[in-house]
Amino acid sequence: MSKRTKEEPKVLLFGKWDFEGIEVKDPGLRSVINLRPVFIPHSFGRHEHRRFGKAKVNVVERLVNQLMHFGRKDWKNTGRMGGKKHRAINIVRTAFDIINLKTGRNPIEVLVRAIENAAPNEDVTRITYGGVTYHVSVDVSPSRRLDLALRNIALGARESAFSNPKSIEECLADEIIAAANGDTSSFAVKARVEIERVAAASR
Repeated sequence: MSKRTKEEPKVLLFGKWDFEGIEVKDPGLRSVINLRPVFIPHSFGRHEHRRFGKAKVNVVERLVNQLMHFGRKDWKNTGRMGGKKHRAINIVRTAFDIINLKTGRNPIEVLVRAIENAAPNEDVTRITYGGVTYHVSVDVSPSRRLDLALRNIALGARESAFSNPKSIEECLADEIIAAANGDTSSFAVKARVEIERVAAASR
């Protein structure tokens, strides 16, 4: 009796984008950028109560989660985006289509390049010694580097979409493309440069 070999379907993000062949060039971020293939970036919060559990969450889902936060223009969470994950997923899906149309590249790879360019290596902390507070430069852990990069990319998209005829999807796509190119017009890249400038002055 001959054995039947069935080809397993390839797992593509949103049925379009392949995770294979995407390399994280920054050695400090390789351990925290999760590129495990998923169809839909929604893990239903399984990592919630595990220490460092978010390191096992797909990087696209972590971007989706950042989009559900409110921005600086509206400090109170009015419920416009809080908890509306389906809406956030649709925003990322459309933004990825726009990125592919504008660059002709895999949008997952463009997102990884954007994170590498937006993740700060140094930051400043305050140390109180003898009643005097000093600002001291410190290295940033890989997990916090990824958190800051994703937070600033999402925040930059929200800031540019505020009082702007462009949609949030277009603003997110433009922010990711600019960050991937290392362009200082990107909010996230500008934030990294500023953080590292202050840290260099505090050495």
